Amino acid sequence: MSRPAIAQAPLAEANDCYRKITWRLMPLLFVCYIFAHLDRINIGFAKLQMTQDLGFSDSVYGLGAGLFFIAYALFGVPSNLALERVGPRRWIALLMLVWGLLSSALMLVQDAWGFYVLRFLLGVAEAGFFPGILVLLNRWFPADRRGQATALFAIAVPMAGVLGGPLSGWILENFHDRGGLRGWQWMFLIEGLPVVLLGLLVLKALPDSIDQATWLSAAQKAWLHTAQQQEEQRKSINRFSDILKDRHAWLLVGIYFAVMLAVNTIAFWMPTLIHHSGVAGDSDVGLLSALPYLAGCLFMLAVGRSSDHLRERRWHLAVPLLMACLGLALTALAPQNPWLVMFGLVVAGMGASAALPMFWQLPPAFLASNTQAAGIALISSFGSVAAFLAPYLIGVVRDATQSASLALYALALLIALGAWLVLWVPAPIVNPQEK
Repeated sequence: MSRPAIAQAPLAEANDCYRKITWRLMPLLFVCYIFAHLDRINIGFAKLQMTQDLGFSDSVYGLGAGLFFIAYALFGVPSNLALERVGPRRWIALLMLVWGLLSSALMLVQDAWGFYVLRFLLGVAEAGFFPGILVLLNRWFPADRRGQATALFAIAVPMAGVLGGPLSGWILENFHDRGGLRGWQWMFLIEGLPVVLLGLLVLKALPDSIDQATWLSAAQKAWLHTAQQQEEQRKSINRFSDILKDRHAWLLVGIYFAVMLAVNTIAFWMPTLIHHSGVAGDSDVGLLSALPYLAGCLFMLAVGRSSDHLRERRWHLAVPLLMACLGLALTALAPQNPWLVMFGLVVAGMGASAALPMFWQLPPAFLASNTQAAGIALISSFGSVAAFLAPYLIGVVRDATQSASLALYALALLIALGAWLVLWVPAPIVNPQEK
């Protein structure tokens, strides 16, 4: 069968092919990203004990939490270029081995400088993981199926909160002072070491490319290659130098800045916001922290499915960003009212969770396959500046005013600006075309 003929394969055959890809790739990538995000956000739960044990101020905590993303910004592009040379399987496995060990090593922190160094190194190790996986997904799934595929992968972000919140709270309470270790030390150890084992599994199970997938037939591989070639013809950025000169690339950076403000405000400060609303127990804080993430899981899948079905991208990103803006503003309105705080966090969590995978439908519409690794890493790196700003700004404002409200209002305004920028993205380019 020739490639053009394969490209016109019946819908049932195409569905069967992508169903097979989904079941072979997504469960492993999903579990890996759960631990990747858990190793980022568990610092928010550790703060409930760690800052008191080590005498850290909110500013010290905010700086340490944010330094992860400075490293992420600096090393995102080099890491993704290394992925292109070494191959996704070996590079992603190596990153996971290193970050699992570094995350576990946070249990050894004794002062602020040790905290800063380990958080920075953890950011270096994780810098290539998320953009690298996105490059991988873009090579396996075409535009009209990418919304649901990315949502299935990115749902690991809220799922890390659904599972990690109660787990972290339980470890903090039930392992506290066991074996001479504090609860937060046990938490870093228990949640970090499984990543090392997952890295070894990735090395064995993840195919580097379509051609290396032994579970696909020759006809299916040819059909996938043809689908990729047809999609490449629409893209405007074909060289690395074009990325820096293209106005759409910088527009995407601004939008991703807003997405990262939303995601990381929730990730790093939600336990503290819930605690200061009047919820005392660490386990209770952990359980309540799962609610915004659980709502985010369901909303993310619904938005991804709707976006692919309607072949629309912009409003499916702008609306979640506006929800994140509204939710953070409600949380700031009455920080001592646990009901309003939780309602605001649920709305913000739904918006932030859906905005992340929906944003990543936009860059592949502009980036050719030979520029995706560098382009996605560049956008991710610049957006990581926002991921640094969110926790640090709230920490500084809390130290100065004993309240996070002013910082939350400022962050909500910037997120709303990001929603407005989404509408400047050309719809004909980013919306999937009928085949």
